[in-house]
Amino acid sequence: MKKYEIVGKEDLHEGRFLRCLKLTYSDSEGVLRQWEAVERVNCEGIVAVVPVTDKGEMILIRQYRPPVDNYVVEFPAGLNDRDERIEEAASRELLEETGYEAKEMIFLAKGPLSSGSSREILTVYLAKGLVFKGIGQRDETEDIEVLKVPTEKVYETLSRLSEEGNFIDLKIFGFIEMARKYL
Repeated sequence: MKKYEIVGKEDLHEGRFLRCLKLTYSDSEGVLRQWEAVERVNCEGIVAVVPVTDKGEMILIRQYRPPVDNYVVEFPAGLNDRDERIEEAASRELLEETGYEAKEMIFLAKGPLSSGSSREILTVYLAKGLVFKGIGQRDETEDIEVLKVPTEKVYETLSRLSEEGNFIDLKIFGFIEMARKYL
């Protein structure tokens, strides 16, 4: 099988957080093709954290997301935009968004978020041994509601939140199942 390869990258637009690109690539037959994509500006990856308390509660967050014009229920997540190791970014985001520190961070997975449109790569951790330290300094755009849900009622709670009009980040379902092998 012949190899695909990016042979050119043109910036179409750059904003404060995102850059729009035109990628030129060589397909498996050597034909040059073009694709539009977005990437984060000044970011070295994205992290998500599946926090679980010693009492068996999963911590979710609910926040308004302008791109979908709705509240979204998701796990704490954020950008690695401070020149730190990815696990440090995960710990920082957990503290900022939920007020919890984790005694143990377990790597769960790494991969693309939306490979048809974005160059973002997400790294996911399970956070255990949580200790509440107080809500940290959140980003000015974040207005986050922290939800503690018994693990055995997480799917029931997500269904209820969806019925109430919230969007549920679909990644949650896979993250829950990945975390279960460590719980």
